[in-house]
Amino acid sequence: MKFVDEAVVRVAAGNGGRGCLSFRREKFIPFGGPDGGDGGTGGDVYLIAAEGINTLADFRVERTFKAKSGEAGSGNDCTGRGGEDLYVTVPAGTAVIDTETEELLGDLVKPGDVLKVAQGGKGGWGNQRFKSSTNRAPRKTTPGLPGEKRQLRFELRLIADVGLLGLPNAGKSTLIRAVSAARPKVGAYPFTTLHPSLGVVSAGPHRSFVMADIPGLIEGAAEGHGLGIRFLKHLARTRILLHLVDIAPLDPAADPVADARSIVKELKKFGAGLESRERWLVLNKLDLLPPDEADKRCKEILRRLRFKGPVYRVSGATGAGTDALKAALMTRLETMNQEEAALKAAEA
Repeated sequence: MKFVDEAVVRVAAGNGGRGCLSFRREKFIPFGGPDGGDGGTGGDVYLIAAEGINTLADFRVERTFKAKSGEAGSGNDCTGRGGEDLYVTVPAGTAVIDTETEELLGDLVKPGDVLKVAQGGKGGWGNQRFKSSTNRAPRKTTPGLPGEKRQLRFELRLIADVGLLGLPNAGKSTLIRAVSAARPKVGAYPFTTLHPSLGVVSAGPHRSFVMADIPGLIEGAAEGHGLGIRFLKHLARTRILLHLVDIAPLDPAADPVADARSIVKELKKFGAGLESRERWLVLNKLDLLPPDEADKRCKEILRRLRFKGPVYRVSGATGAGTDALKAALMTRLETMNQEEAALKAAEA
């Protein structure tokens, strides 16, 4: 199935039912009072995150969702049946935005999360609501209120522990193939990856984490150049960013340090907290240079970057250094889990 991470849909809650105009009619009671019931309430529209869905492709076909309207009231003070609520399933990790106001209505992160996006209209009043000591035979009713209508934009943001970051052809897809069972396309040319992919990385018995590979970024990605702005949002949920730097780029004139700095600038421009996310530096493609030259190139890159976080040297093609990287990532993620649990316990 084609990966689709954005969709625009229209939702409409049900209208309220009309109130009833009716008078009590029974034998030996020729002048019974008003007994028109209220209309039923229109159905609401909910979104619910479900397991087993990893794309918004279905919303490219079906774009309009409408809940049932409430039924009209009836005599004998009977209220009309309420409209049935509508539940629309979306992938876990879907952010819901009102296209008119650009307001974030909610974020469905975990399977089972529910969000109401459209409120059903209230039912109208029947004539029994208007009776009084001075108006014993009211003939007034009210129509039901219309249900809420909205145009929504769904943005699917992948849920992963670790996100791969780097220029096109930095070796992100090769690395995720080396450490997981994911099999994204790999080629000796830029922009081989056209859509995100996830891989489960095993670091031992009952120890694993999820890694996300997104298409490569270029300068100006935050303004929409290349594929970057469309997929940068998939890094918003990651806890650690792996910044891959190609120490042996295809273009001899390319400067790995300048390229790395351009990626950091794009993170700052995009926002969403990516610039402050924990970031590790991964110097990739050691296999393309002789050991001495590779070591010299790595030291030069680190000297110029003055990077203070964790640094790893790997070869995605041969798997060299990937075991140490996996073990370190797993340990750090477990530590982060413990810190978060302790913080929640303290707040409770």
